[in-house]
Amino acid sequence: MNVPPTVTPRAFDRLAEIGAASQGKALRVAVSGGGCSGFQYEITLDAPVDDDLVLEKDGEKVVVDATSLPFLAGATIDFTDELIGARFAIDNPNASSSCGCGTSFSI
Repeated sequence: MNVPPTVTPRAFDRLAEIGAASQGKALRVAVSGGGCSGFQYEITLDAPVDDDLVLEKDGEKVVVDATSLPFLAGATIDFTDELIGARFAIDNPNASSSCGCGTSFSI
């Protein structure tokens, strides 16, 4: 059985700051083919759909589609605010390598 991804309090706090739930939106984390390492993350604000896994705290939601879920098993979804910029970031134990920007990975 795949362990669902976890979302840090900092990521949920950022969603609250930008008012995602009040707009009827959730943070969608998806995986698609492509990128410099084989797979890439797509992180968008989107409305949840029926087959999504929904991770929720205080009304804010992070959703993962059924196709992407196996690639994100055990991953941590976080929000970082560093010198290179503020962004949602994925710490994925399934990735054997990733690119420098952190948006693409291989298994």
